[in-house]
Amino acid sequence: MKQFWQRFQQSSFYVKWTNWEYYPVYIANIPTVFFWLYFGIRSRSLFYFSAVNPVIETGGVMGESKINIFNRLPAETIPTTILIPKAEKNIDTILEKINKANIVFPLIAKPDVGERGFLVEKIANSAALAGYLKKISVDFIIQDFINYPLEVSILYHRFPDATEGKITSICIKKTLSVTGDGVSTIEKLMEEYPRARFQLERFRKDYSDLLIKVPTLGAQVELEPIGNHCRGTTFLNGNKYIDKTLEKVFDKIALKMEGIHYGRFDIKCESIALLKQGKQFKVLEFNGIASEPAHIYDPEYGTLQAYRDIFSHWKIIYNLSKIQQKKGVAAMSWKEAFQSVRSYLAYMKGAKKNGLQGN
Repeated sequence: MKQFWQRFQQSSFYVKWTNWEYYPVYIANIPTVFFWLYFGIRSRSLFYFSAVNPVIETGGVMGESKINIFNRLPAETIPTTILIPKAEKNIDTILEKINKANIVFPLIAKPDVGERGFLVEKIANSAALAGYLKKISVDFIIQDFINYPLEVSILYHRFPDATEGKITSICIKKTLSVTGDGVSTIEKLMEEYPRARFQLERFRKDYSDLLIKVPTLGAQVELEPIGNHCRGTTFLNGNKYIDKTLEKVFDKIALKMEGIHYGRFDIKCESIALLKQGKQFKVLEFNGIASEPAHIYDPEYGTLQAYRDIFSHWKIIYNLSKIQQKKGVAAMSWKEAFQSVRSYLAYMKGAKKNGLQGN
């Protein structure tokens, strides 16, 4: 009986349903829907949030263009980035644009509009880029691959006309990896590690050659360089690093982002200490209203406290929207919201269909 219970505790079913970070999105977000509705009723507009970041599509809930946001960030804070239109399928032309921008392999490719790491790939060479072109059917961006060792997400907001803002969440990302024992294949190591086990189907499909390798004893093998939770990255609570010094770094950035007051900076940096000095970091992405305080997905973080934190952030969004609307910034109308949802769903349906066919 004891052995059965131990095996059951290691099962994917048990791990998934006893750790809230693995709950399906449609279940995990049920309380969030009520938070949104509560503040929507108070503000007399269900789309109050869209006034917070008026220069971003829907305020950053869905359908936002990454290149639009990158163009609003200080150039020195972002990787070299170029936009490739969906109609451009000539690999030689794209390589010429890459060379002109001084971007080298490996590089990052991602849809200009996307979600949850969909079709975000680290591209090793021109052959891999040609393969990516077969999968992508929408505008996409190409960026320098930033090789700093630490990836963090920082949720920040600043009230209109204020010169100082607040950091309310820091998440330290630990990308998916396994440690070799000198005997087991990577596939076996992944089977024995619940977080990696959830990714096995994808790896069997896309990286079968990797799975048969046997790492040496103690060797750390990074399986996934993209720091998305849905790709196995562990999110750790880094709120202990919040202080005025770090906030001043992001005040300097945010004051140059006109029309944007709330969102999460996804960053790679050399260290937290250097980040606090405003040195050796790059902003990989900036996400608007839909940004969560990602520290809540720390495996040690309590579910109740996580929802308290989500509620407090929706309250911040509500307060920001009230000020914006008093300043004459209108929230989306029902018609605009409906059009945004319809366009986004159609876009993602087509992008995912073609992306899966390409795989």
